[in-house]
Amino acid sequence: MTSEMHFQFVVIGGGIAGVTCAETLSHLNPDEKILLLTASPLIKAVTNFRKVTKTLEEFDVEERSMFDLHAQCPNVIVAHDRVMKLDSAERILHTSTQKQYSYEKLCICAGGSPKIIAEGHPHVIGIRDTETVKVFQEKLSNASRIVLVGNGGIATELAYEINGCEVIWAIKDDAITHTFIDKGASQFFAPIMSKEKHGERKGLVKRVKYRLDDDVKTETAVKATKGRKGGSVTGSALGPDWAEGIPMHGVIEESHRVHVEKCVEVKRVLSLNEIESNSLSTCCPPLWDDSNRDWPVYIELTNGHIYGCDFVVSATGVNPNVDIFTSGNKFDVDAADGGIIVNEHMQTSVSHVYAAGDVCHAGWQTSPYWLQMRLWCQARQMGAFASHCMTADVHGHLEEISQDFCFEMFAHVTRFFDFKVVLLGKFNAQGMEKDHELLVRVTEGQEYVKVVLQDGRMHGALLIGETDLEETFENLILNQMDLTPFKDNLLDPNIDIEDYFD
Repeated sequence: MTSEMHFQFVVIGGGIAGVTCAETLSHLNPDEKILLLTASPLIKAVTNFRKVTKTLEEFDVEERSMFDLHAQCPNVIVAHDRVMKLDSAERILHTSTQKQYSYEKLCICAGGSPKIIAEGHPHVIGIRDTETVKVFQEKLSNASRIVLVGNGGIATELAYEINGCEVIWAIKDDAITHTFIDKGASQFFAPIMSKEKHGERKGLVKRVKYRLDDDVKTETAVKATKGRKGGSVTGSALGPDWAEGIPMHGVIEESHRVHVEKCVEVKRVLSLNEIESNSLSTCCPPLWDDSNRDWPVYIELTNGHIYGCDFVVSATGVNPNVDIFTSGNKFDVDAADGGIIVNEHMQTSVSHVYAAGDVCHAGWQTSPYWLQMRLWCQARQMGAFASHCMTADVHGHLEEISQDFCFEMFAHVTRFFDFKVVLLGKFNAQGMEKDHELLVRVTEGQEYVKVVLQDGRMHGALLIGETDLEETFENLILNQMDLTPFKDNLLDPNIDIEDYFD
């Protein structure tokens, strides 16, 4: 017999957006019961949060047992269960364990799934969550060569972190890490990427990774196990600096060797039998030894090059997990990226349903200095803001809620190739007219500074290294001061720019 439970607030997803939303709802509504549905017994917890500037923030992400959230927020009930159907007209969720949950307000934080080339192929894997990282580590430990496909954050971290294994990095752009940096910054990183790494990494953080024991039980959280179908469950997305402290080593002695194939995509995935039966010629990067070697899998690129390898890593972005929710419901979905469209209050076209994180598409008129990127910092911000809007909606004053200041300017800090990287505003002049100009300062092996100006005003900045310019440039973007009189001195290393505009 199907049971039904009613909650004022239900949140779907145990990633950063979902957990942040549930935690904030708990604090805003201490007398209400809140349900968090998670497909994995491990959830993401934001720790060591700190504000770097008004818009820039840093935090760590730890995986914890879902029971820890209930201990921290007693009015949050956590259910390890998977949503199978949403009936938004009746405000009811149907789950894989034959349960039904009714609600007043719902927030969908279901994240995204990796875009996989040749999905289902035994020698092609994607990296999205802890389980897929474990699969990757196991395969890498027996590998001498992989093909890495993609040019975003995960691909960049893998290209730098992998040791003891040759990496053929296939990217569709003419420069590495194009999602985050420009061609000039890519050239700054090029010699660093191929350099041998010695000793402990600077600023290395050994993250505690929680592993849930199968025997762990609790009466205070809902653990839905009966009736679960077999097969893997996609967990929540990896957090910032996910690669730090994770062993990534293959079987060969050469510690770090990367060959980049630019402006290409994967044409097809081939077996050894297909190579031999079609008399296809394979390639080998200069100075690499490919003699007398049969590989488990081969990749043909659009430039005609064919490479053999032990396995392929597909890191080409994510598809928002929307299918379960859009089926039979009247959600507006963005045609370009597939996300559920939300307004300035994180509200979908179904008024009692909200969405946050990778699953949603920002459908409001955004600030000139903000853009959506499916990053951990935005997932946290969206989840928190959605909870405030849901609470205001319950009390009938949603329209009184102003959008959070974090949506005023895009700001993100990360690390690539062991360098601090700060992205501010339209850091790559995204969507700007061609009349913008770039100012660049480069100190080889130390720093790369780029600012984007239009009509004499700063609209974005890219800072690599310990520049200490993020707060000053943030203020210049937000204040929109006319920098025309100062342009020649703006990036002069002999001038203390912070005092200049103090």
